[in-house]
Amino acid sequence: MTEKTYTYHQIGTIKSPHKEAKGMPIQPSSARGIKGEIELLSKYSDGLKDLDGFSHIIVIYDFNKSTGFSLQAKPFLDDKVHGVFATRAPQRPNPIGISVLKLNAIRDNRLFVENVDMMDETPILDIKPYVSVFDGVDEEIIGWLSEHIDDADFKKADERFE
Repeated sequence: MTEKTYTYHQIGTIKSPHKEAKGMPIQPSSARGIKGEIELLSKYSDGLKDLDGFSHIIVIYDFNKSTGFSLQAKPFLDDKVHGVFATRAPQRPNPIGISVLKLNAIRDNRLFVENVDMMDETPILDIKPYVSVFDGVDEEIIGWLSEHIDDADFKKADERFE
């Protein structure tokens, strides 16, 4: 297999109260109630038609503040090193993040969202409706996280991925 290069374009930006990585929530579950606003480039506004019928959205974004990557990382929820693909660390071969956010309202090209765990001015790459029948799983095994999942709502980011 040969490595290929792909190009994606920013469709918008999130406005968030998180101005720096240190101290911010590490997942949407630990950002409950934190509000933000996604502003789409106006040329993508027509793509929002009927999205207001959904309570949650999947937001795909670029970890634009992340530099470099390592194939092994020590995540915020553990003191042990794990393979980067077994973590949600921002320093990855392709610095792409996902968050499931509550959609509160849409006005013109702006989406008002909640449970925001992204830094202010994060570039948005795509938005999809969250559908539990499609996206949820009945049985899951969460590997090393099973020992640390109860800490997720309380842990905050530190400087390790800056």
